[in-house]
Amino acid sequence: MALSKTKYCNALQCHKMGWLEEHCPNEKGPLSSEAILDNGTEVGKVAKDLLGPHIDIKYNEDLEVMLSDTKHLLLLQNVVITEASFFYDSLFCSVDLLKKQGDSFEVYEVKSATELKPVFIEDLAYQVYILLQLGYRVDKASVVYLNRNYVRKGNLNLKELFHVEEVTSIVFDKQKEVARNIKEIISCNQQKEEPEQVLGMQCVKPYDCPFFAYCTKSCEKPNVFDLRRMQQSKKFAFYQKGVYRFEDLLKEKIDWKIRQQIEFELYQKEPFIDKKAIASFIDTLSYPLYFLDFETFQQAIPLYDGIKPYMQIPFQYSLHYIEKENGKLEHKEFLAEALKDPRRALAEQLVQDIPQDVTVLAYNMSFEKTVIKQLAYLFSDLSDHLMNIHDHICDLMIPFFKRSYYTKEMQGSYSIKYVLPALFPNDPSLDYHHLELIHNGSEAMNAFARLGELSLEEQQQVRKNLLTYCQLDTYAMVKIWEVLKDIVLEKV
Repeated sequence: MALSKTKYCNALQCHKMGWLEEHCPNEKGPLSSEAILDNGTEVGKVAKDLLGPHIDIKYNEDLEVMLSDTKHLLLLQNVVITEASFFYDSLFCSVDLLKKQGDSFEVYEVKSATELKPVFIEDLAYQVYILLQLGYRVDKASVVYLNRNYVRKGNLNLKELFHVEEVTSIVFDKQKEVARNIKEIISCNQQKEEPEQVLGMQCVKPYDCPFFAYCTKSCEKPNVFDLRRMQQSKKFAFYQKGVYRFEDLLKEKIDWKIRQQIEFELYQKEPFIDKKAIASFIDTLSYPLYFLDFETFQQAIPLYDGIKPYMQIPFQYSLHYIEKENGKLEHKEFLAEALKDPRRALAEQLVQDIPQDVTVLAYNMSFEKTVIKQLAYLFSDLSDHLMNIHDHICDLMIPFFKRSYYTKEMQGSYSIKYVLPALFPNDPSLDYHHLELIHNGSEAMNAFARLGELSLEEQQQVRKNLLTYCQLDTYAMVKIWEVLKDIVLEKV
């Protein structure tokens, strides 16, 4: 087998990616996150019922089995088949949904996205090409994707959950192009020598290339791809004209924050501290101080009422607080039970744990504010208190976002995952790498989403790890605030 629909789309994005997939698969970088893969699987599973009763072709490593099962089912006059599989002249595809009525076929490609993307049509056009070459009659080709505005109320309504966009005429217009693409891709893959390909936007669109690290391994470090605040298109434009080393970039017209990152790393500059700006920020805060951090997860297929696809669902928070100056640091926390809608219990405890009219600190407060606003909209009886918390949130990120405090170790980022180790490089108690199993928000989200699949003993261990991780997030905020406060008091 030379091509599957995934390999076809990858090679269409970049012929070199297709060649590396065939000849150097071990050079591939990290694959998509578990959450993305799980969402894709779940959407595909639910979408199987979209056209009514169906017969499923089970996946088999021996593709001949899938092809044989498909041939038998195609003997039926009227049938909906999921994962119907076809092979033609070294080309293979499995169709997500295939509806057969007499001699007529309808082909549906299911995606877990919330919008129609051009690559989806390329994927579908490749499948239709194989069916047409095999002599089948295709009367309709459609892409199925999620309706981002769907809000679950009771049982899932598949007709409202999914958009079904017919693209038959576009797919047929692409058939000659598909034939040319296949010929070029197979020819490229058969070459012994690695094809030359200049880095460009095809490295990141429509998807990040898993071979990007391999293709840039000869670039001197640090380089243009290490810059945080420059658009991808500008990075590639600089690279293509031979300007990618930090020394060369300083000769170009670039944003002052980008220039600052380059100069600090290139010349090993000492930290920049604007005491006046930091003092102005600290003056906006008053005791008692509450440091808040949420953890959320997303569901492509909403499990609970009032949820949209990919809506952030809070399941945990950590709360450190100090009642008065020189007061004791206290801590409270919440972690939802597995397999339950966590929002009501979390909202009820949050209004118990945070009094009204107190200063609440978050890091990148737009996230916390969004979560709280959604809870306030959902629970009218808690709305006034929740919105009071919302309205009293201050953003601890501001001094770093505005570069009132900047060091070379921050590498152009104001993320807490960069700021914290820059401020505390030798403190193991503030090192996320020392945590067990859960080291970042993505891992926390994945762990909670799968919590219900575990034994009680395993759940207890995961819950312990989740609590430890989230607690570090707010403790880190406290330590960062202390650094800023000490600057104002001229202790550093």
